[in-house]
Amino acid sequence: MEKFLKQGKRKAVGNLHSMPALRCIKFEDNTLHLLDQRILPTHTAWIAHSDHIQVAESIRNMTVRGAPAIGVAAAYGMALAALNQADWSQAKQTLAESRPTAVNLFWALDRLDALTDKSPESVLAEAQAIEAEDLSMNHKIGESGATLVPEEATVLTICNTGSLATAGHGTALGIIRTAHQQGKVKHVYSCETRPRQQGLRLTAFELLHDKIPFHSIADSAAASLMRAGKIDFVVAGADRITANGDTANKIGTYMLAVLAHHHNIPFVIAAPSSTLDPNLPTGDHIPIEERDSTELTHAESIQIAPDNCPVYNPAFDVTPGTLITAIVTEQGILTPPFNIK
Repeated sequence: MEKFLKQGKRKAVGNLHSMPALRCIKFEDNTLHLLDQRILPTHTAWIAHSDHIQVAESIRNMTVRGAPAIGVAAAYGMALAALNQADWSQAKQTLAESRPTAVNLFWALDRLDALTDKSPESVLAEAQAIEAEDLSMNHKIGESGATLVPEEATVLTICNTGSLATAGHGTALGIIRTAHQQGKVKHVYSCETRPRQQGLRLTAFELLHDKIPFHSIADSAAASLMRAGKIDFVVAGADRITANGDTANKIGTYMLAVLAHHHNIPFVIAAPSSTLDPNLPTGDHIPIEERDSTELTHAESIQIAPDNCPVYNPAFDVTPGTLITAIVTEQGILTPPFNIK
């Protein structure tokens, strides 16, 4: 309870379906409100954050997750630091240390650090601009990416890349949303995404909300679906994309790319340009976060593994650019060989 109180105040809001639109970030009255994604879909609550330390904790513990949403939250964290007259460099470092893999976090922090005017008003305005730009970029990603989706397609995706992972609409799920609106998507298969099950908990929640036909599947069911000819298109998000197109995304993405390549199915990555990291030549240089063992050994706080069970729990893997059919950003569609600058 003590750690929770340090993070911020939680306010229950009832059924999220009663809200006019799915969103996970709100900034009101000099307070950042983040939808607590750890308890979705069975419970809904917003947590109020009054300083950057609370924001960093919510990024670390995955109250807010998804690379674009992490970047937006970090930007508002710096706005709170400016409002509270906190030490700027220390605040930036605290937020930068919250999670290591998603480059959007560092992109947002560097963008704010570059401001010549770091008054609370200027920093908040820039954070609001980052949020608005992310929403606009996601719609552009959806429009461009939908052109790659075959007619009457059955689409496979992993993790959650929708409104709950961004400022709205989504990246990979944004492509699915747009293509479905255009009548191109017949059905979606959504991987559960072990061990935190963002696909089963969050993507399923969004697909139900949008009335898009789908089935949730165990991650291990993807191969059999592809072999049976039931998948036409695979799309995933990204947390970092290096100069050669190597892409870090939720653990299990690399497996889908290998399977798609074997079955001759298009495998597409969707991400805003803030996810591109041309400073890293290959995916070998991407830091991969390893998370707590209890994410595997426990289910809803109930231990399911033997005592002292050794665990390896990386949050991400890296898909080689050679396995990627296309990378879709708000700037358009990139195709191999990738040379991101």
